[in-house]
Amino acid sequence: MTPDLGQGGCSAIEDGVVLARVLAEGMKENSKTVKQENAEEIEYQRIKAALGKFAKERRWRGFDLISTAYMILLSFYCLTGENSPQARSGVPLRFQDFFKNIFIESQIFTKMTQDVEMKEQSVPSNSVSTTAPSAFQQLKEIAALIEIGAYSREVRRIVRAIRSTIQLRRKLKASVISAFLNFVLVPGSEAHSRLSSYLPKEDVHDMEVDTASSTTQVPVKHSLPELEIYCYLLVLKFLVDQKRYNEAKACSSAGIARVKNLNRRTVDVIASRLYFYYSLSYELTGDLAEIRGNLLALHRIATLRHDELGQETLLNLLLRNYLHYNLYDQAEKLRSKAPRFEAHSNQQFCRYLFYLGKIRTIQLEYTDAKDSLLQAARKAPTSALGFRVQCNKWAVIVRLLLGEIPERTVFMQKGMEKALRPYFELTNAVRIGDLKLFKTVAERFASTFSADRTNNLIVRLRHNVIRTGLRNISISYSQISLADVAKKLKLDSANPVADAESIVAKAIRDGAIDATLDHANGRMISKETGDIYSTNEPQIAFNSRIAFCLNMHNEAVRALRFPPNSHKEKESAEKRRERQQQEQELAKHIAEEDDDEF
Repeated sequence: MTPDLGQGGCSAIEDGVVLARVLAEGMKENSKTVKQENAEEIEYQRIKAALGKFAKERRWRGFDLISTAYMILLSFYCLTGENSPQARSGVPLRFQDFFKNIFIESQIFTKMTQDVEMKEQSVPSNSVSTTAPSAFQQLKEIAALIEIGAYSREVRRIVRAIRSTIQLRRKLKASVISAFLNFVLVPGSEAHSRLSSYLPKEDVHDMEVDTASSTTQVPVKHSLPELEIYCYLLVLKFLVDQKRYNEAKACSSAGIARVKNLNRRTVDVIASRLYFYYSLSYELTGDLAEIRGNLLALHRIATLRHDELGQETLLNLLLRNYLHYNLYDQAEKLRSKAPRFEAHSNQQFCRYLFYLGKIRTIQLEYTDAKDSLLQAARKAPTSALGFRVQCNKWAVIVRLLLGEIPERTVFMQKGMEKALRPYFELTNAVRIGDLKLFKTVAERFASTFSADRTNNLIVRLRHNVIRTGLRNISISYSQISLADVAKKLKLDSANPVADAESIVAKAIRDGAIDATLDHANGRMISKETGDIYSTNEPQIAFNSRIAFCLNMHNEAVRALRFPPNSHKEKESAEKRRERQQQEQELAKHIAEEDDDEF
């Protein structure tokens, strides 16, 4: 139990004395009931949790935090009877790492608490609204997270900061970003001057009143490269949201030039997002072809630096660049030559599967295209509605080209009914086999199909419509004249009977229908339908289902995460005593050798 110190004016040292005393009493009680091999782990977790709670509640400064933590640790060793040379000369590796993180966080925490205290003072009535300070405070917390990740070289903290920025994007205003630039970057530096020039000047004075005191009293130091690239990303997002695409192009180009000179793993996560908006800004202005060479150079640099996340992002951007101009052959050559490795980002992997499905569709490899598109739609986040809609559109076309009819539930998914309505009408026409209805649907939704770039695929569907109608006719009639076949298929050619005969002959040769052609009498004679369970179709269907389940199981196994050293056995009390005895003998031997030298 940790004591309730109230809201008084106790210093951090006094807090630490009380905390150490309570922890010591708890240790004495636990030592009677807890086994020896678990006592150290339990007390370590108690100290860590209590110290974190006190640091947040009491707003400790960096020096107070370190001194109090060190005092608590000393009390832990003294009161538990750890009087060995190792206990007096050093601390375990876990505590060393713990103190390193505390020291880094305390530096950032000291800087943030000074700003919070200045912010709590009275401000004039012309200060920014309540929404802006909240956004500004969140940006400062993100900056602290990035700084901690940069010092400790933990990429996961940078990833968390990027995710927090996505949630904060709608609250960003010019005044908030300007104040954040003043807070993070060195005033008068090249990055500060360039990024400030992209922000409107009329909104800057709204934030000056709130941040002037904090920026003047906090000593300015050299900004980290991670924070500088993050500022480029933040301003670039703001410019894209404001539809100032030309300025976004200039800002992204400057940010990319800065990223080329940085080879830090903690920069890779922010740089990958910068690559995306760099391509997006040029795509929105219609100049996507201009940066193809730059993207190839960046991909080569990322490969040499072993930046796998950058390689993933840049490969997808290059594929998008090629597909934007219908350069499918070049896209396939790049995809086949680019190195492949385990996906680091689920979003980038989904994009890769989508582009791969489009390439396979154009190359008539419909089976592989179907697998890629359905996997991309299944793996995509539920919030990425637009991406899932595009995946389903292409998947529906591919399944129709394979002769399959998608289920109605595909078109009734939440939020997709309106977007998939043209493809539902198209599927209905293919299912019925009505060529006239198919032409009507294609003409009515021509603009939609053109925007989705599926016009050339829909032209291929005409043959499938005819084949489906012919299959329905062969099932319904034991024999039928070719003239009636042409009439039911609604062929509008100059010689419909001859066309119907050639269509029937090709369908029989391909195995689409089980019938014979009587050329002399101009008739199509259908064979009796056999037992489908005597064929290989059930086996093929079960094989595809089993393969799907096995693939999903293998992916789940590969995605499992295990704690480090979980495969190693726990050190027993006897082995620990032997190890400590050996260490004591070694330390004693070293000390004796040192004495002999003198």
